[in-house]
Amino acid sequence: MRRLDAQRTWLLYRGVESFAMSLGWTVAAVFFVTDLGMSPLELVLAGTALEVAYFLFEVPTAIVADTYSRRASIVVGAVIMGLAYVATGLAPGVAVVLIAAAVMGFGWTFKSGAEDAWLADEVGTDRVAMPYQRGAQAARVGALLGIACAVGLALVDLRLPIVAAGVVLVLLGAALVVLMPETGFSPATRGDVGAVRGMARTGVAGGRLIRARPMLLLVVGIAFFAGMWSEAFDRLWEAHFLLDVDVPGFGDLDPVVWFGVLNAGVLFLAIFIAQPLRARFERLSRIGMTRMLLAFDALTIVGTLAFAFAGQFAVAVASYWATRVLRSLVGPVYSTWLNSSIDESSVRATVISMTNLGDSAGEWGGGPALGAVGNVFGIRAALAAGAAALTPALFLYGRALRHQGREPELAAEPAGAR
Repeated sequence: MRRLDAQRTWLLYRGVESFAMSLGWTVAAVFFVTDLGMSPLELVLAGTALEVAYFLFEVPTAIVADTYSRRASIVVGAVIMGLAYVATGLAPGVAVVLIAAAVMGFGWTFKSGAEDAWLADEVGTDRVAMPYQRGAQAARVGALLGIACAVGLALVDLRLPIVAAGVVLVLLGAALVVLMPETGFSPATRGDVGAVRGMARTGVAGGRLIRARPMLLLVVGIAFFAGMWSEAFDRLWEAHFLLDVDVPGFGDLDPVVWFGVLNAGVLFLAIFIAQPLRARFERLSRIGMTRMLLAFDALTIVGTLAFAFAGQFAVAVASYWATRVLRSLVGPVYSTWLNSSIDESSVRATVISMTNLGDSAGEWGGGPALGAVGNVFGIRAALAAGAAALTPALFLYGRALRHQGREPELAAEPAGAR
């Protein structure tokens, strides 16, 4: 069987992966809260377990991707995450959920950095904007299908969609072995250089590049505060609807159906809004991307606060949709912005993973504290605290704007120097 070209592979990968993620997580919180009785702190601790594993293994697995193969790293990640989903769906209690979350975080590190580095090498860093935007649309369509399947399966058993998501990810990994090309990557190891030494050189080169680039250091800080926000919002929004807004009290719909409607609404809005903006996003300069990211984060703070203190279901839905759509639009722009700051292909996955550690540190560093706030003061307070945690990112974007979205001339040794 012939391999697909890079852009078609990217669309397939993003669509199927998003389908699986949506299938697995659309009703997972309902399962956690109603069947397993998890508290706000336990919900956040599941995310913390994932993020601690991610933090510990993100850079080592990225170095493997830069040393041996981005494609192999992506395949391994899909399989490990699939197995973690299966374990989550079959979990008899909270302890197994936490262990499976850690395994999922470990699996995520294999794809994180590697997928962006693979795309940049296959199509070129100056051409990644278009596949990022199209891939985001493919992901939204895949997620819509995942939501529909998740709701249907969850009406039979809440565990079914989570287990099914794991099976889909394992099958995706198998398909990528056959279909995914890797023509733009040359392994970092040489015949006369040992594997461990080659990996160490890759890690040192990636760290040197980050230290030498002020913009990359700013990205790490921005990601840290975004991680704190996302840990509160992503882990607690379902519990907020269930416990504070009282979704089951509106009509005769099962809570599972409500969550399907809420998630589908986000995706329909994102597809409708992103399509006419896609060409504009693809033409943005680096300073234009910086301004847009700053504006999106500011609006995210407003949306999160409105959601946290919403007293009516309609207001909660509107503010939740607005916040989620904003984050959906941010993703491709942010990825393009970050890739444009990395001109060393040989350490691309490593550098991206190192910057991702900022997000991970924000999640596991701030997540438990925000979960504790939820236990003591309520979920509304935890969501509001998460919004406050995102505020410093606005100042870091402002500093990036003062750099005019460009790196100053470097006096430091180039990252690839030996």
